[in-house]
Amino acid sequence: MLGLALPTAVMAQTAPNGCTAPVMAEGVLAPWNSPAALSGTQLTIGQAARLTLLPTPEVRYAVPPERPADDASFGGVFTLTVSAPGTYRVALGSRGWIDVVSAGSTITSTAHGHGPECTGIRKMVDFPLAPGTYTIQIAGSPEPDAAVLVARLP
Repeated sequence: MLGLALPTAVMAQTAPNGCTAPVMAEGVLAPWNSPAALSGTQLTIGQAARLTLLPTPEVRYAVPPERPADDASFGGVFTLTVSAPGTYRVALGSRGWIDVVSAGSTITSTAHGHGPECTGIRKMVDFPLAPGTYTIQIAGSPEPDAAVLVARLP
């Protein structure tokens, strides 16, 4: 397993099709390699977390997600505190929609894409954030759990 702290069953769920072995994430994404179960709703910059998501009808979003989700999907609402201005990348280990909300409005992303092949990162979205507290909304995940990492880009 190349030293990953994830059980094989989890890697099978998060590794993209065609990958026969997981690949270690590098650089600002390196914490992705060792997610910890999230206790509560507070995300920490630079620490990967394994989220437990709720069925969509049970989620109380701060604002409606930019991309509505069907009732068969999963989502969640989490908090992030930023102390330094910059561009922050939100990496997600499942398909889904990521919104960052501040003062009742969604923040416009500056970039989005897929993670490095075979790392298990399915989606990455960059947001310009100033110091403050934000709401991170996950919507439309087909799975009831997902890994997430918020990293400040250099």
